Amino acid sequence: MTATPVVPADMNPEWLARACLGGNLPQQVEQHLRQAALDYQNDAVAESHLFQAQALAPGHAAVLIALYRFYFYKGRLADALEVAERCLVKAARDNQLTEDWRCVRRGDAEFSSYDAILPRFYLFTLKGYAYLQMRLGRLEQSHAALMKMLELDPSDKLNATVLLNVLARHGLEDEDE
Repeated sequence: MTATPVVPADMNPEWLARACLGGNLPQQVEQHLRQAALDYQNDAVAESHLFQAQALAPGHAAVLIALYRFYFYKGRLADALEVAERCLVKAARDNQLTEDWRCVRRGDAEFSSYDAILPRFYLFTLKGYAYLQMRLGRLEQSHAALMKMLELDPSDKLNATVLLNVLARHGLEDEDE
């Protein structure tokens, strides 16, 4: 019996097509993303397809999201963080914001609207950045990014407080033993 490769739902090409923020994904790029998903279990081959997609559509959100998720699910958190930083720059440009997330202010974009896809992408990207900083032990950077999320969206639609609670408990389990 042959095992069916396990592909995270987020690497699904149909999901990527729907989530590519702006569309216009060239067919050849879509083929590379699809092949990366199919070859997910073979890191070198999947990553090669992702790099080819990136070469054909540098800076396209679908390619960046695919790279981010590939690295994240493979446990390559430093690589995922580098892509998250690139996503933050792209999201800032798409929203006509300063590239330094620390300088972005609540009124700079429609952050409180869950239906506004570009500001939402910015907040999701900031959340991923904060989470990766936490996982990499950079707790101050994580805290700052999560506080920025709450500043931009005080209604906390993306649950920054959940990660802030995890951050607050960081290391407590060790002290309780």
